[in-house]
Amino acid sequence: MADDRSLAGGEESVAVLHPHWKTLVVPVLLTFVVVAVLLAGEALIPQNKAAGIERLVLAVVAIVLLMWWLMYPILVWRTTVYEVTTRRLRLRDGILTRNGRDIPLSRITDVSFRKGVLDRLLGCGTLVVESAGEHGELTLNEIPHVEQVSALLFQLVEDERLHDGRPGPPDRGDESFSF
Repeated sequence: MADDRSLAGGEESVAVLHPHWKTLVVPVLLTFVVVAVLLAGEALIPQNKAAGIERLVLAVVAIVLLMWWLMYPILVWRTTVYEVTTRRLRLRDGILTRNGRDIPLSRITDVSFRKGVLDRLLGCGTLVVESAGEHGELTLNEIPHVEQVSALLFQLVEDERLHDGRPGPPDRGDESFSF
């Protein structure tokens, strides 16, 4: 869950999400390719003393590529957070420097989603949030359980309108959302 100290008084975190795991498939596959090339290169380099430098260079290049192709996407995935609270939609990302954007529920005018064939199979999609303000439309890609998130966000926006912005827990009836 998110850091509760960053929430306003009476505000509760409802859902905390990271991008869908499918964003990590290509980096993992590239890691396997790099390891396969490294092993093939090891087999092709002749077994003599002069080849020690070539092996070392090959190993260093492989480690650097692995760090870039695998660790960087994992860090991006891990540090990208979408949080829905009882008062706002919070977006946070960035590895070394953090970026944040908060959209009050009272400013959200429309919530919709899109799912392609692969997205339907994997249970993710694109969430589109329209808000009154200078930024207008916000498109969040690779959202897990996008239909549930869309319904939850819509319900919270409606509850916010019913309460006229007064703090209070959302009335979600018998529905429970778990991600």
